[in-house]
Amino acid sequence: MSQVLALIDGNSFYCSCERVFDPRLEGRPVIVLSNNDGCAVARTVEAKALGIRMGEPFFKIRDLCNRERVSVFSSNYALYGDMSARMNQIYRQFSPEVETYSIDESFLDLTGERRRDLPDLARDLRATVRAWTGVPTCVGLGPTKTLAKLANHIAKQIPELGGVCDLTDEAERDHWLIRVPFDEVWGIGAASAAKLQRLGLESVADLRDLDPRLARDLLTVVGERIAHELRGVSCLALETLPAERKGCAVTRSFSVKIDDLDRMLEAVADYANRLGEKLRRDGMAATHLQVFMHTSRFNDDLRHSAATTVHLPQASSDSLELAAAAVRGARHLWREGYRYAKAGVMTADLVPDGRSQLALLDARDHERSKRLMAAVDACNRRYGRGIVKPGSVGVARTWATKFERRSPRYTTRLDELPTVRAG
Repeated sequence: MSQVLALIDGNSFYCSCERVFDPRLEGRPVIVLSNNDGCAVARTVEAKALGIRMGEPFFKIRDLCNRERVSVFSSNYALYGDMSARMNQIYRQFSPEVETYSIDESFLDLTGERRRDLPDLARDLRATVRAWTGVPTCVGLGPTKTLAKLANHIAKQIPELGGVCDLTDEAERDHWLIRVPFDEVWGIGAASAAKLQRLGLESVADLRDLDPRLARDLLTVVGERIAHELRGVSCLALETLPAERKGCAVTRSFSVKIDDLDRMLEAVADYANRLGEKLRRDGMAATHLQVFMHTSRFNDDLRHSAATTVHLPQASSDSLELAAAAVRGARHLWREGYRYAKAGVMTADLVPDGRSQLALLDARDHERSKRLMAAVDACNRRYGRGIVKPGSVGVARTWATKFERRSPRYTTRLDELPTVRAG
């Protein structure tokens, strides 16, 4: 039996999540902005029709948004992440084999569902997600990941398909592949597209028919895999288990530029605290931290960019230890007279927590540390992130990332639950 994969994703996902909790937004142009309300990172069809481009700085389109009554939101990651988790729970009722590819995209293995009409199954999946979460989706079907993703793209572009495109049938593939430009294929970036254009390729069908050995010469092994996948030969397995985390980073642009050391130390301590939360969630520990800070590249201020690595005596996920290490690194990097725009804390070469070799002269009580961090995490899960945190992260947080237009975190904060009023 040949493999059948589906790729389902939320349409303008961030914007759709906002519409779920505010029906007045339906049919109106909506955009969602990046951190610090900088650039448009999600747009509805209506916003795209106004000429708003992906990544366009908000200050350039502010007047347009006011004139055309565009609803503008700050990113609400807590809401989007929770909605994504709810959607993936629904997917698992249709298939036990699900790969969460990104916050709004998932692959499903539907190979065992051939007893049902596949497009009907896909329509049922879309309808269930819409009914249970309110988020509209599109579904692409194919024998390989690349074809399923291409089918999803076609379903989005052709309204007559009703949000579902099936490329499992070879004749149907022939019909569509000749009509879609090759640069719409997953994995074909601008540099690869330029090479293929010089060969005279135009459609996905042309790329499919390219000799895989030539594709490898032009585009490395990635190109060869793409050529095989477009022919229906699977080269990319479904990854149903998340890969073990190799690294972790928390980096932020400041809402206002930082020109005093105390605020910088608060910021990097806060980032290290968040990094510790991520490591404990995944059962990993860090052996070192890299701390960096830099000024803006887009103004006339004096420029400074620096990074340093702080090694830990033993691998740790304790937020207090990580924050102290980050503060040491930031003190080393700090230079007076500069206005810093961004800083961050990163780590790589992670190890499983509790399995690293003990340091010879390390007298810390590691069991006490684990109990303390477990208690902190439990409080923050129950009462909201940041309820309990190291004192070094400060209270005022005037440097914190700006979310001036963020909607309520309807599904994860008791104090921000939606309110229903009788008409």
